[in-house]
Amino acid sequence: MYSPEEILEKTIHTGEHKIEKTFLQKAILGFIGGAMISLGYLLYVRIVASGMETLGHFASVVGAAAFPIGLIVILLAGGELITGNMMAVAASFFAKKISLVDLLKNWAIVTLFNVIGAIFVAYFFGHFVGLTSSGHYLEETLEVAHAKLAASPAQAFVSGIGCNWFVGLSLWLCYGAKDAAGKILGTWFPVMTFVAIGFQHSVANAFIIPAAIFEGGATWFDFLKNFVFVYAGNIVGGAVFVSLFYFLVYGKKD
Repeated sequence: MYSPEEILEKTIHTGEHKIEKTFLQKAILGFIGGAMISLGYLLYVRIVASGMETLGHFASVVGAAAFPIGLIVILLAGGELITGNMMAVAASFFAKKISLVDLLKNWAIVTLFNVIGAIFVAYFFGHFVGLTSSGHYLEETLEVAHAKLAASPAQAFVSGIGCNWFVGLSLWLCYGAKDAAGKILGTWFPVMTFVAIGFQHSVANAFIIPAAIFEGGATWFDFLKNFVFVYAGNIVGGAVFVSLFYFLVYGKKD
Protein backbone atom coordinates (compact mmCIF):
# COMPACT_ATOMS: atom_id res chain seq x y z
CA MET A 1 0.00 0.00 0.00
CA TYR A 2 1.01 3.57 -0.61
CA SER A 3 1.00 5.97 2.34
CA PRO A 4 -2.10 8.14 2.92
CA GLU A 5 -0.19 11.18 1.65
CA GLU A 6 0.70 9.31 -1.54
CA ILE A 7 -2.89 8.08 -1.96
CA LEU A 8 -4.13 11.67 -1.72
CA GLU A 9 -1.72 12.75 -4.45
CA LYS A 10 -2.85 9.89 -6.68
CA THR A 11 -6.49 10.79 -6.03
CA ILE A 12 -5.87 14.43 -6.96
CA HIS A 13 -4.09 13.37 -10.16
CA THR A 14 -6.92 10.96 -11.00
CA GLY A 15 -9.47 13.75 -10.57
CA GLU A 16 -7.50 15.98 -12.93
CA HIS A 17 -7.35 13.17 -15.50
CA LYS A 18 -11.13 12.74 -15.32
CA ILE A 19 -11.62 16.43 -16.11
CA GLU A 20 -9.34 16.20 -19.16
CA LYS A 21 -11.51 13.59 -20.90
CA THR A 22 -13.62 14.74 -23.85
CA PHE A 23 -17.41 14.91 -23.68
CA LEU A 24 -17.69 11.74 -25.78
CA GLN A 25 -15.28 9.88 -23.51
CA LYS A 26 -17.18 10.97 -20.41
CA ALA A 27 -20.49 10.02 -22.05
CA ILE A 28 -19.39 6.53 -23.07
CA LEU A 29 -17.60 5.81 -19.79
CA GLY A 30 -20.55 7.24 -17.85
CA PHE A 31 -22.95 4.92 -19.67
CA ILE A 32 -20.65 1.97 -18.92
CA GLY A 33 -20.42 3.02 -15.26
CA GLY A 34 -24.18 3.22 -14.85
CA ALA A 35 -24.69 -0.08 -16.64
CA MET A 36 -22.03 -1.95 -14.62
CA ILE A 37 -23.38 -0.79 -11.26
CA SER A 38 -26.87 -1.78 -12.41
CA LEU A 39 -25.73 -5.22 -13.55
CA GLY A 40 -24.15 -5.67 -10.13
CA TYR A 41 -27.49 -4.77 -8.56
CA LEU A 42 -29.30 -7.10 -10.94
CA LEU A 43 -26.99 -9.87 -9.75
CA TYR A 44 -27.87 -8.94 -6.16
CA VAL A 45 -31.61 -9.21 -6.91
CA ARG A 46 -31.21 -12.57 -8.63
CA ILE A 47 -29.14 -14.02 -5.77
CA VAL A 48 -31.42 -12.79 -3.00
CA ALA A 49 -34.62 -13.83 -4.78
CA SER A 50 -33.37 -17.33 -5.59
CA GLY A 51 -31.61 -17.90 -2.27
CA MET A 52 -34.17 -16.64 0.22
CA GLU A 53 -35.89 -20.01 0.68
CA THR A 54 -32.64 -21.86 1.45
CA LEU A 55 -30.47 -19.10 2.97
CA GLY A 56 -33.10 -16.91 4.59
CA HIS A 57 -31.95 -13.39 5.38
CA PHE A 58 -28.31 -14.47 4.84
CA ALA A 59 -29.12 -14.37 1.13
CA SER A 60 -28.90 -10.58 1.28
CA VAL A 61 -25.34 -10.88 2.63
CA VAL A 62 -24.41 -13.19 -0.25
CA GLY A 63 -26.01 -10.74 -2.67
CA ALA A 64 -24.07 -7.86 -1.09
CA ALA A 65 -20.86 -9.85 -1.56
CA ALA A 66 -21.62 -10.16 -5.29
CA PHE A 67 -22.65 -6.55 -5.90
CA PRO A 68 -19.10 -5.04 -5.92
CA ILE A 69 -18.30 -6.73 -9.25
CA GLY A 70 -19.80 -3.66 -10.93
CA LEU A 71 -17.43 -1.15 -9.33
CA ILE A 72 -14.47 -3.51 -9.73
CA VAL A 73 -15.11 -3.64 -13.49
CA ILE A 74 -15.40 0.16 -13.62
CA LEU A 75 -12.15 0.75 -11.76
CA LEU A 76 -10.05 -1.92 -13.46
CA ALA A 77 -11.51 -2.05 -16.99
CA GLY A 78 -12.70 1.55 -17.38
CA GLY A 79 -15.81 3.52 -16.56
CA GLU A 80 -16.99 6.68 -14.85
CA LEU A 81 -19.28 6.55 -11.81
CA ILE A 82 -20.57 9.77 -10.31
CA THR A 83 -20.20 8.61 -6.72
CA GLY A 84 -16.52 7.91 -7.35
CA ASN A 85 -16.13 11.24 -9.16
CA MET A 86 -17.66 13.00 -6.19
CA MET A 87 -14.63 11.85 -4.23
CA ALA A 88 -11.79 12.01 -6.78
CA VAL A 89 -12.75 15.20 -8.62
CA ALA A 90 -13.53 16.95 -5.33
CA ALA A 91 -9.99 16.16 -4.14
CA SER A 92 -8.60 17.94 -7.22
CA PHE A 93 -10.88 20.89 -6.50
CA PHE A 94 -9.76 21.15 -2.87
CA ALA A 95 -6.15 21.05 -4.08
CA LYS A 96 -6.99 23.95 -6.46
CA LYS A 97 -6.02 21.90 -9.53
CA ILE A 98 -9.41 22.37 -11.21
CA SER A 99 -12.14 25.00 -11.11
CA LEU A 100 -15.65 24.74 -9.67
CA VAL A 101 -17.03 24.92 -13.22
CA ASP A 102 -14.84 21.94 -14.24
CA LEU A 103 -16.13 19.97 -11.27
CA LEU A 104 -19.80 20.75 -11.90
CA LYS A 105 -19.57 20.01 -15.64
CA ASN A 106 -17.92 16.65 -14.91
CA TRP A 107 -20.55 15.73 -12.34
CA ALA A 108 -23.42 16.76 -14.64
CA ILE A 109 -22.20 14.76 -17.66
CA VAL A 110 -21.28 11.64 -15.71
CA THR A 111 -24.54 11.73 -13.74
CA LEU A 112 -26.64 12.02 -16.89
CA PHE A 113 -25.01 9.07 -18.63
CA ASN A 114 -24.88 6.98 -15.43
CA VAL A 115 -28.66 7.34 -15.21
CA ILE A 116 -29.08 6.50 -18.90
CA GLY A 117 -26.95 3.37 -18.44
CA ALA A 118 -28.90 2.35 -15.34
CA ILE A 119 -32.30 2.79 -16.99
CA PHE A 120 -31.02 0.93 -20.06
CA VAL A 121 -30.22 -2.11 -17.91
CA ALA A 122 -33.49 -1.80 -15.98
CA TYR A 123 -35.56 -1.81 -19.17
CA PHE A 124 -33.72 -4.11 -21.55
CA PHE A 125 -32.19 -6.68 -19.17
CA GLY A 126 -34.71 -6.38 -16.37
CA HIS A 127 -38.05 -5.78 -18.10
CA PHE A 128 -37.55 -6.82 -21.75
CA VAL A 129 -35.46 -9.94 -21.09
CA GLY A 130 -37.58 -10.64 -18.01
CA LEU A 131 -34.92 -10.87 -15.30
CA THR A 132 -36.86 -8.63 -12.88
CA SER A 133 -40.40 -9.03 -14.20
CA SER A 134 -41.64 -12.38 -12.92
CA GLY A 135 -41.87 -14.62 -9.88
CA HIS A 136 -39.55 -14.15 -6.92
CA TYR A 137 -37.38 -11.77 -8.95
CA LEU A 138 -40.27 -9.37 -9.43
CA GLU A 139 -41.16 -9.62 -5.75
CA GLU A 140 -37.58 -8.85 -4.70
CA THR A 141 -37.32 -5.96 -7.17
CA LEU A 142 -40.51 -4.36 -5.87
CA GLU A 143 -39.58 -4.98 -2.24
CA VAL A 144 -36.15 -3.36 -2.61
CA ALA A 145 -37.50 -0.42 -4.61
CA HIS A 146 -40.32 0.22 -2.15
CA ALA A 147 -37.87 0.10 0.77
CA LYS A 148 -35.81 2.83 -0.93
CA LEU A 149 -38.89 4.93 -1.62
CA ALA A 150 -40.22 4.52 1.92
CA ALA A 151 -37.34 6.59 3.32
CA SER A 152 -38.14 10.19 4.21
CA PRO A 153 -36.10 12.93 2.48
CA ALA A 154 -33.90 13.29 5.57
CA GLN A 155 -33.40 9.53 5.82
CA ALA A 156 -32.55 9.29 2.11
CA PHE A 157 -30.03 12.11 2.48
CA VAL A 158 -28.29 10.60 5.50
CA SER A 159 -28.36 7.12 3.94
CA GLY A 160 -26.70 8.62 0.85
CA ILE A 161 -23.92 10.00 3.05
CA GLY A 162 -23.26 6.57 4.54
CA CYS A 163 -23.22 4.94 1.12
CA ASN A 164 -20.69 7.25 -0.48
CA TRP A 165 -18.49 7.35 2.60
CA PHE A 166 -17.90 3.65 1.92
CA VAL A 167 -17.71 4.00 -1.87
CA GLY A 168 -15.20 6.83 -1.45
CA LEU A 169 -13.15 4.66 0.88
CA SER A 170 -13.22 1.83 -1.65
CA LEU A 171 -11.69 4.15 -4.26
CA TRP A 172 -9.17 5.44 -1.70
CA LEU A 173 -8.04 1.87 -1.00
CA CYS A 174 -8.04 1.00 -4.70
CA TYR A 175 -5.80 3.96 -5.50
CA GLY A 176 -3.56 2.96 -2.60
CA ALA A 177 -3.06 -0.64 -3.70
CA LYS A 178 -0.01 -1.53 -5.80
CA ASP A 179 -1.40 -4.55 -7.68
CA ALA A 180 -4.67 -5.80 -9.15
CA ALA A 181 -5.41 -8.17 -6.27
CA GLY A 182 -5.04 -5.36 -3.76
CA LYS A 183 -7.28 -3.08 -5.81
CA ILE A 184 -9.99 -5.76 -5.98
CA LEU A 185 -9.90 -6.43 -2.25
CA GLY A 186 -9.73 -2.74 -1.40
CA THR A 187 -12.80 -2.10 -3.52
CA TRP A 188 -14.72 -5.21 -2.48
CA PHE A 189 -15.23 -4.94 1.25
CA PRO A 190 -16.33 -1.29 1.67
CA VAL A 191 -18.84 -1.68 -1.19
CA MET A 192 -20.12 -4.97 0.19
CA THR A 193 -20.54 -3.25 3.57
CA PHE A 194 -22.71 -0.39 2.32
CA VAL A 195 -24.94 -2.80 0.37
CA ALA A 196 -25.32 -5.18 3.31
CA ILE A 197 -26.19 -2.27 5.62
CA GLY A 198 -28.75 -0.95 3.15
CA PHE A 199 -27.39 2.53 2.45
CA GLN A 200 -28.71 4.24 -0.68
CA HIS A 201 -26.63 4.76 -3.85
CA SER A 202 -28.09 7.21 -6.37
CA VAL A 203 -27.00 5.28 -9.49
CA ALA A 204 -28.00 1.90 -8.09
CA ASN A 205 -31.39 3.43 -7.26
CA ALA A 206 -31.56 4.66 -10.88
CA PHE A 207 -31.68 0.95 -11.77
CA ILE A 208 -33.85 -0.63 -9.08
CA ILE A 209 -36.57 2.04 -8.93
CA PRO A 210 -37.05 2.27 -12.73
CA ALA A 211 -37.06 -1.54 -12.78
CA ALA A 212 -40.06 -1.33 -10.44
CA ILE A 213 -41.57 1.47 -12.55
CA PHE A 214 -41.47 -0.70 -15.69
CA GLU A 215 -43.48 -3.33 -13.77
CA GLY A 216 -46.05 -0.79 -12.55
CA GLY A 217 -44.73 -0.68 -8.99
CA ALA A 218 -43.65 2.98 -8.75
CA THR A 219 -43.74 6.30 -10.64
CA TRP A 220 -41.09 8.53 -12.19
CA PHE A 221 -41.99 11.23 -9.66
CA ASP A 222 -41.24 8.75 -6.86
CA PHE A 223 -37.85 8.11 -8.46
CA LEU A 224 -37.05 11.81 -8.85
CA LYS A 225 -37.89 12.60 -5.21
CA ASN A 226 -35.66 9.78 -4.00
CA PHE A 227 -32.83 10.53 -6.40
CA VAL A 228 -32.46 14.20 -5.43
CA PHE A 229 -31.97 13.54 -1.72
CA VAL A 230 -29.83 10.41 -2.11
CA TYR A 231 -27.66 12.23 -4.65
CA ALA A 232 -27.15 15.16 -2.26
CA GLY A 233 -26.16 12.74 0.49
CA ASN A 234 -23.77 10.96 -1.87
CA ILE A 235 -22.03 14.30 -2.52
CA VAL A 236 -21.50 14.90 1.18
CA GLY A 237 -20.33 11.33 1.80
CA GLY A 238 -17.75 11.33 -0.99
CA ALA A 239 -16.64 14.95 -1.24
CA VAL A 240 -16.68 15.84 2.48
CA PHE A 241 -16.36 12.66 4.54
CA VAL A 242 -13.57 11.27 2.35
CA SER A 243 -11.91 13.91 0.15
CA LEU A 244 -12.14 16.96 2.38
CA PHE A 245 -11.39 15.16 5.62
CA TYR A 246 -8.31 13.41 4.21
CA PHE A 247 -7.20 16.55 2.38
CA LEU A 248 -7.24 18.49 5.65
CA VAL A 249 -5.18 15.78 7.33
CA TYR A 250 -2.80 14.61 4.58
CA GLY A 251 -2.69 17.55 2.15
CA LYS A 252 0.55 19.46 1.65
CA LYS A 253 0.67 22.50 3.90
CA ASP A 254 1.85 25.80 2.42
